[in-house]
Amino acid sequence: MSGRTDSETDAERDADIAEAHEVEDQAEDARRARWTATGTGTLLTLAGLAAALLRCAGSVPALAPAAYALGAAVCALAAVLGFRGHTRRALWLLIAGVMVMAIGDQFD
Repeated sequence: MSGRTDSETDAERDADIAEAHEVEDQAEDARRARWTATGTGTLLTLAGLAAALLRCAGSVPALAPAAYALGAAVCALAAVLGFRGHTRRALWLLIAGVMVMAIGDQFD
């Protein structure tokens, strides 16, 4: 006999199960963050490209569609990074891309 009681063995088993659930929860959170960054990056890329195309057809300075296109490119890069699991960098790039598109909106 190992000298352990049944309650000690049960406590260790419960701790192992709790740790396994915590690891699963962290994996689910990471997966959700990846998909959120990827989806948001894709959506903002499409919105930026649509805005750039619409502004090219109008009589606005050339800087406005260029800013929208550049912001869309930054958001596309963020979507790729989000897909690869670099969610923190992807979210910062999403912020930067939207800020560049906002500058294009100021020129509009």
